[in-house]
Amino acid sequence: MRQRLEYALVWPFITILGLLPRPLARAIGISLGQTIYLLHAHLRHVGMRNLKLAFPEKSRTERSRILRGEFTSLGRQLAEVCRFPKYTLQNLNNVIVYDGFENYEQAVAQGKGILFLTAHFGGWELSAFAHSMHGHPMHIVTRPLDNIYLDALVRSYRTMHGNTVVDKSDFVRGLLSAMNKGEVVGILMDTNMTPPQGIFVNFFNIPACTASGLARIALRTGAAVVPGFTIWDPALRKYRLRFDPAVTLVRSDNNEADITANTQIFTKIIEDYVRRYPDQWLWVHRRWKTRPEGEPPLY
Repeated sequence: MRQRLEYALVWPFITILGLLPRPLARAIGISLGQTIYLLHAHLRHVGMRNLKLAFPEKSRTERSRILRGEFTSLGRQLAEVCRFPKYTLQNLNNVIVYDGFENYEQAVAQGKGILFLTAHFGGWELSAFAHSMHGHPMHIVTRPLDNIYLDALVRSYRTMHGNTVVDKSDFVRGLLSAMNKGEVVGILMDTNMTPPQGIFVNFFNIPACTASGLARIALRTGAAVVPGFTIWDPALRKYRLRFDPAVTLVRSDNNEADITANTQIFTKIIEDYVRRYPDQWLWVHRRWKTRPEGEPPLY
């Protein structure tokens, strides 16, 4: 009953926001993001704690500015997601453009499948959606939303143009199957994990328990690991879907060491993007929740 009520409250807002002109929808989305920033003390606390861990050299005012920027970014993305049903190839260019598409093409030419390395950054929901609309569908690794009705709605939006969803519970089998077929899988690799699925590598010079599955699959299959990030560009007033060249993997006669080394490389790539665009990353996630044995909690 509660889930139905939540859906009944949220669905009209999503529908209305999707029908509004884009500038107005963005303005409302950003206003909603800022309202949540002001009202949600717990999220502010987690975000400021993370920012202090990552940027000890910055002042509290600077960290607060970054965190407010994150909520602006989330609100902007919400407005765009609500407008998914209105996107066409004709109007999509007003929202998001490619940057480095040749790097994707070169990875495709290898014929061993592609693992997109990405994060909860910028307009991450737009990346797979826009790429699929241009005729490049992919598999998306996600965790289902707690509300089954909202999860079904979001899933329908994500899969409008040929994308498929891979549940995290079926992570390894789904990825191996896709790579064997030379397909594409997008993986958000910036969330806290727990052993044995996660291993500790440094993120902002702090040990962070990180998913090792991407490195394991890449080493096993030879798939290309292509960093892909959807960046809000204030000069363009639109998003850039940026593809970097495929990562050169570390390979030796020690597979477990290679898994750790490559997971560190992938995490450093994400960190570099966060450092360049700090107000576009999801600081309200407890990224360092899992600690190495014997270390005290950070939250």
